[in-house]
Formats: sequence, structure tokens, C-alpha cells
Amino acid sequence: MTIGRHQFDTQSGTAGTGGAPGCNAVAIVTGGAGGIGSAACRALASQGFAVVIVFNSSQAAAEALEGEITAEGGVALALRGDVSHGPDVAMIIDTVIARFGRIDALVNNAGISSHHPFGSMTEADVDRAFAVNVKSIVLMTQACAVHMCSGSAIVNLGSNLAHDPLPGLTVYGATKAAVAALTKGLARELGERGIRVNAVAPGATRTAMTAWIDAPTMAGIASSTPLGRVGDPADIAGTIAFLVSAQSGWTTGQTITVDGGLT
Repeated sequence: MTIGRHQFDTQSGTAGTGGAPGCNAVAIVTGGAGGIGSAACRALASQGFAVVIVFNSSQAAAEALEGEITAEGGVALALRGDVSHGPDVAMIIDTVIARFGRIDALVNNAGISSHHPFGSMTEADVDRAFAVNVKSIVLMTQACAVHMCSGSAIVNLGSNLAHDPLPGLTVYGATKAAVAALTKGLARELGERGIRVNAVAPGATRTAMTAWIDAPTMAGIASSTPLGRVGDPADIAGTIAFLVSAQSGWTTGQTITVDGGLT
């Protein structure tokens, strides 16, 4: 099977049997230094994964998380790289394979919110939104899949705004609709190798990405949500951890909305 310039062996990967936490399984989390990404790193480390924390600018937070996981008896590695840039992606994967020899899970969490009125968005704004939210998934999946084996899993971060974007988030919603399409297509492309691909679509979650939402608006979202609050990163991380675990072994090509019932 071929995706882009990468040739996939349809029988096996290069790392042995994948997807088995507790036996040196390795998970890569992009945008892993804060918010949902850091919560996902903690959740996967608690499942026995060695966690690769990929960050672009948040070095202090990434290194602190690496130290936290290590201090608790886990294995973690913080790596800087722009996952929308091919050479950086190659460097990340080469480093992971040199250090661990395998990749069992990939969480494509890196993203930007691109909150702008549509008429004021520049061409550079649009290019950056699609590069970080969509192109990075393509590049990271291409690079990781050649090292993945049956039982491995990929989780992409979508949004509950993918099909009903709010004003100011039109382009953001379009990028997340693309994530949903990529998830279904990649599930078909990689399924014959036993690699599962799913997405998690959060609603409003208390992270740096939603810091622009004022308190009254956030309170309104909470009151409109059946469970009566907005999300915390740990709420999303729990679903990510489930989707890379053996318990979801018959689930692929799905986008799971995790927004407290808002949609």
C-alpha cells in the first residue's frame, strides 16, 4: 500500500507486534506539552506506554512533563519539532526509532484554533490552519505507519465544530471536517495491516486554545450542556486512552464526540 511517497508492507511493519502496553509499547503525542496533549501523555503513561512528548514552542512545559512521568516510574521523551514541516517530522521519527525501535500509537493532537472573523483572515492564516490541523496528520501518519504493526492505533483530534462551526471559526471547522474525512480514509487504507484509526471530537474544553472565550460565554456553554459543565483535558484524554487500548480493538474509522452531550 502506498500513501504519498511511503510504501507500506501490507503484511507487517518493522517493529514487531504492536499495541501492547506494558511490553515497551511506544506512543507519540503531538502538541503533547499542554492541555489535552499533556493529559493524553499522562493517561498513556499510566497504561504502560513510553510516551514521546512532541512540542514546538513549549519547551519548559514539555520537559516538566517528561520529568513528572519519569519521576512516577514511567518512560517519557520530550522532542521539539514542527509537525507541519516534513524535515522535522523525519527527525522526530528517526529519533524515536533510534531510541525505542518501535511505534505503537500516534495521537495527532497538535492544532491551532484560528479564531478570526472570516473576512479578516489572511492567506497566511488559512495556510497555517490547514498546515497545523490537517497537513501535520498526513505527514505524521505517513512517517509513523511504516513502523507500525497489527494492533497499533492512531487517534486524531477533531472537534464538535467540524459540521456546525461558529462565527469566527469557519476555517477552523473546515480543518476539523477534513480531520474526520482523513480518519475514515486512513482507517480503510491502514486497516488491512491491522492498524486502527479513529478521531476524538471535543467540545469546549478548558485549555489555552479556548482562553479567548469569555467567562459569560463559557458559562452559557456549560448551562447548555446536559452534564452541566465544560470539558477538562482529562475528559478527552480518557477517550484517547480507550481508543489506543485493546478494549477498542474492533473500533476504527470513527469520530467519537466528547462534549458532555452538547451536540
